[in-house]
Amino acid sequence: MNSSDLIIVDPEILGGTPVFRGTRVPVKTLFEYLENDYSLEEFLECFPSVTRDLACQVLERSERALLSPAA
Repeated sequence: MNSSDLIIVDPEILGGTPVFRGTRVPVKTLFEYLENDYSLEEFLECFPSVTRDLACQVLERSERALLSPAA
């Protein structure tokens, strides 16, 4: 599974802002919610087009990318 399975960047969708695949919800919005002390549950309630599985996979992939040793 690669990033394009989770996130899409398309100039026709929100001017190329990275969004969750199959939605118009910017990925950045998830991080903003979490940074502002909202729970994942609250994010999912506000953006029902994003599945729990999709949000968790994006968070897990982000964690791995940030914590993996530099190549």
